[in-house]
Amino acid sequence: MSLRQLVSQTAVYGLSSIVGRFLNYLLVPLYTYTFGTGEYGVVSEFYAYAGFFAVLLVLGLETGYFRFRQRPEFDGDRVYRNALSLLLLANLALVGAVWYWQETLAAWLQYPQHPEYAVWFTWILALDALSALPFAKLRAENRAWRFAGIKMAEILVAIGLNLLLLLLWPKLAVLWPDSAIAGYYDPHVGVGYIFIANLAASAAKLLMLLPQFRAVPFGLERAVLAPVLRYSLPMIVIGLAGMVNEMLDRAILKQLLPYDLQTNLQQLGIYGACYKLSILMTLFVQAFRYAGEPFFFSYAGRADAKRAYALVMQYFVIAGVSIFLLVALFIDLFKYFIGAEFREGLVVVPILLIANLLLGIYVNLSVWYKLSDRTGLGAWVSLAGAGVTVALNILLIPQYGYIGAAWATLVCYGFMVLLSWGLGRIYYPVDYPLAKIGFYFALGLSLYFADRYAVAQYRWDVWLCGSFGMLIYLAVAYRLDLQPVLRKRRN
Repeated sequence: MSLRQLVSQTAVYGLSSIVGRFLNYLLVPLYTYTFGTGEYGVVSEFYAYAGFFAVLLVLGLETGYFRFRQRPEFDGDRVYRNALSLLLLANLALVGAVWYWQETLAAWLQYPQHPEYAVWFTWILALDALSALPFAKLRAENRAWRFAGIKMAEILVAIGLNLLLLLLWPKLAVLWPDSAIAGYYDPHVGVGYIFIANLAASAAKLLMLLPQFRAVPFGLERAVLAPVLRYSLPMIVIGLAGMVNEMLDRAILKQLLPYDLQTNLQQLGIYGACYKLSILMTLFVQAFRYAGEPFFFSYAGRADAKRAYALVMQYFVIAGVSIFLLVALFIDLFKYFIGAEFREGLVVVPILLIANLLLGIYVNLSVWYKLSDRTGLGAWVSLAGAGVTVALNILLIPQYGYIGAAWATLVCYGFMVLLSWGLGRIYYPVDYPLAKIGFYFALGLSLYFADRYAVAQYRWDVWLCGSFGMLIYLAVAYRLDLQPVLRKRRN
């Protein structure tokens, strides 16, 4: 894959993710205007747990597949067959265990009246995990459009079912209370209808991926799985530690806040909804990760690989800071995507935007342990970051609430960036343009704080002031970095 292919495929993944997630993002107003903060807190908590299990249930085999499919001593189809067979066994075992112990699990989660939530959600996790490797195969084969099409279709199914189950069906049940429609509708299910919609969408996605399952006989071969798992299992540690950094705050906020259960759930709901407002940065990082991982591995053997990685980092930061400014400067527009009672938490949005940008920088830096086969050492970096996250959440949440959780996320990713960069200098040194990266960070933060000061102190119009700041940034980026590239392409 060339640099141009990286850009084009990032655009495809990014466009599908942005359009698809934006459509999915439109469900946030539906949720936050339909359910109260406490009920939405239940959704936030379950999806926080999902992040951890999504990593655990894939067993790190996505990255392992990318690494081993190109090795001459391994056949790519053989690696794929063994990895897929292992995923099938592991996820069926989980579904069976949760179904058997659903009552105990629901009581432990403090939802004893809804044990079905745990079962439904486990099926979602299992179906998504089984889809991960077929999606990895599509990425490895540079079939970005098919990847994007299936992702989009899944999201459209989820949106349609959410609208049906949460909006249309309740209204029809009220209009015709004696009809069969009303008889099947159960208000007691509540936010469980969100899980049902997600489960149906995950099942539809797996059906669309059936061509990637055909002609793949079940098989577990020690000669294949042993080396692949030695490489892949540390990726579970890295992924779980990453989920600690990304999701732990929402998973434990209910337990660490010093209020009663209902108030804690309300605070969790507010934080979870405001976290959604950093979605553009999350989408950008995710789109880059989809295209970047195959690029890093395919480019590794070239003489100019390290120069390419440095250039990718530079333009990643330029784009990331522009996304930070877009959301932070126009937060008065983005806030309407959540209900009025959730907006008291808007103060965390700029913090989370910067935190997720640092996460994207860490994704760029992770090339050192993936290409030097030091995934075990990479796992220690993630564990160190997770330790920082746990310590800061325990320290800050009881005193500062969800604002403390947001700062813990930012500090953790900053720490991981510094640690990963230092280790990369030892094991796979890349001359990243640190001065240029620092300049764009400083410029973005300066424009943001200048905007907030002008609006608060001088009552400048928020739209005019935000537009002015955005134009300054784009003009500087164009003049310093984009114009020279365009000029070189013309020549």
